Amino acid sequence: MANTANAKIPAENPVGNDRPFLAGPRSRRAEFMFTVRVLMEFIRGFRALHFVGPCVTVFGSARFEEGHQYYELARKVAGGVTKMGFTVMTGGGPGIMEAANRGAMEAGGKSVGAAIELPREQSGNKYMHRWVTFRYFFVRKFLLLKYSYAFVIMPGGFGTMDECFETLTLIQTGKIQGFPVIVMGTEYWRNVREMMDEMARVGTIGEADLELMCFTDSVEDAMEHIRKHALGRFGLQQVVPRRILGEHGNV
Repeated sequence: MANTANAKIPAENPVGNDRPFLAGPRSRRAEFMFTVRVLMEFIRGFRALHFVGPCVTVFGSARFEEGHQYYELARKVAGGVTKMGFTVMTGGGPGIMEAANRGAMEAGGKSVGAAIELPREQSGNKYMHRWVTFRYFFVRKFLLLKYSYAFVIMPGGFGTMDECFETLTLIQTGKIQGFPVIVMGTEYWRNVREMMDEMARVGTIGEADLELMCFTDSVEDAMEHIRKHALGRFGLQQVVPRRILGEHGNV
């Protein structure tokens, strides 16, 4: 059996400037300072985003460029969301996130982002009226959920899958309310849907859990689902968006 009593934590974080906070115990002072940094990130996020809602968050890959079918679909979805009076929120990066922020701006609505510090990717896009950049993924994900009444899942990779299933888990367990989750791109997500059907068949999730998601390729169907399960259920009022005249700004 390996002796871990004197195991050393690597001095460098391969993906950042700090030691990874999940690399085992550190000194009490280091753990306290980490807690303070996390608290300050939450406070900064609350201050930046408290008045931007109600929002619809759009998740999706950073790797689809302008002209790709999913980029253009996200742009249209965001435009539809904006016309219902919602603020469009994304992770603030390129690809699907850029497309959604852009679609909101082009429709005359509010566009905001919760970005993340990464060493080699995820540069912010230029289609946001307000955004805040986080160091920690879990803080960012919390803020992407906190102010939204619906979630749109566009095609994406590991990050999108993580965001999708964390959102579903929180709804399933009652940690957040039963907000609508719309999954765009039926062919892209076909295997995931089949896997979820199998989960329900063997009993690892309930049949009712499948109703948490709406799979569609239609922007009109997606908007109707949001209208019914967000505007209708939570008593929100549809408003005509006004052009945003304030300054763009990062917090």
